Amino acid sequence: MFRLFKHYVPHAVVWLALVEFIALLGSAEAAWHIYAHLSGFDAGTFGERWARIATFALSNSLAMMATGMYGSEALRSMKFATARLLAAVSLGVIFISVVGFLLPSATLWRVNSLYAMGLAIAALFVIRLALTQVAGAEAFRRRILVLGAGKRAARLRALADAPGSGLAVAGFVAMSGSERAVPGAVPREAISSLSDHAVALGAGEVVLAMEERRGALPLADLLRVKTTGVHVNDIASFIERETGRVDLATTNPSALIFSDGFSAGQRISRVGKRVFDIVASLLVLVVGLPLILIAGIAVKCDSRGPVFYRQSRVGLYGEAYDILKIRSMRTDAEAAGKAVWASENDPRVTRVGHVIRKLRIDELPQLWCVLKGEMSIVGPRPERPSFVEELTRELPYYAERHMVKPGLTGWAQINYPYGASIEDARVKLEYDLYYAKNYSPFLDLLILLQTVRVVLWPEGAR
Repeated sequence: MFRLFKHYVPHAVVWLALVEFIALLGSAEAAWHIYAHLSGFDAGTFGERWARIATFALSNSLAMMATGMYGSEALRSMKFATARLLAAVSLGVIFISVVGFLLPSATLWRVNSLYAMGLAIAALFVIRLALTQVAGAEAFRRRILVLGAGKRAARLRALADAPGSGLAVAGFVAMSGSERAVPGAVPREAISSLSDHAVALGAGEVVLAMEERRGALPLADLLRVKTTGVHVNDIASFIERETGRVDLATTNPSALIFSDGFSAGQRISRVGKRVFDIVASLLVLVVGLPLILIAGIAVKCDSRGPVFYRQSRVGLYGEAYDILKIRSMRTDAEAAGKAVWASENDPRVTRVGHVIRKLRIDELPQLWCVLKGEMSIVGPRPERPSFVEELTRELPYYAERHMVKPGLTGWAQINYPYGASIEDARVKLEYDLYYAKNYSPFLDLLILLQTVRVVLWPEGAR
């Protein structure tokens, strides 16, 4: 896998994105010549139009990332990929139309872009069709050899067997007689050379998943495996890389202390993130003000009570602050005075509340908190003090999520929308720790792009 600014991306996905970016460039260039021929004007030199062609390709590549074109399901299902491709192209048309009005030759730009869109859809459809029909799902699956046959190894089998998984377990090696959770595992004594065994199985990586590593770690064998070009990794780092979560079941304090990460507090990163928060929140507030007004009027007409409400949340370093949101629930939602988890199809949500929650319009007033510096655009979801007290007692490392500012959107929100129980909070904590550990501007950009997907397909909104 490629490591881009601390975030891992499968090699096959990177190469696919590059091929499709080249296809977009080619579509824009071909469209320019076709339109010039049909309209009878000189196409000019490439140097005169390269910026427009690059803008077309880049904007559509970002739109494809935003709509989930490089997610596991889109890589394996032609039907799913086609639906997301059409959504991406629609976003691209909107962007090109907006940019077109800012250019001297707006009409030429827009019409040529429509030609390019048609060619791009055809080219990308053929690429994805070839991918799913010729290469198949195996093109994106990586083979691993697991050292261990206990409960930890069984977790890797479940991970590989999950729908849309990019993994294939080539085999299990039982490193001790007490490991019996995985049937069919080969005893270590039956293998003369781990490196030869890994190569024979076609494994590209060996994952250490022994229940007890003291005295059971075959250092000489692992060194030989490493020198043959097969990557060696421990289960905690492997699961973090594959799932985008810090796995609480296999992580210990020393692993977090000595790992590469938790650098979000560096001065350059902090200043850059703050500048982005101010600029982005101002722009979104200006653009979203009509939506806030319309939503406010609708809330007032739909139910009795105030349009806005304040609620205490826990922010950076555990400090409490008040968020401001458009009211989406009845005024008696917590008549007993006790905080209640939100649930799917929550009966306390009003009719208008259902709509503004799906579209995330109720979150827009929180941009004022971003301007004040209490929140960020991207970060862990802020929780209520009573929930934080309970979760801190129940979940290890929960306090560490408060080492970064809470945000309007975040890694946990786009990957695991629901959170109505302790177990849900545990999974979301794993995503939040991954974000805090691996923060980079690239990860923030990825989250912002994927937030578009969550808004367009709000299956997880509450």
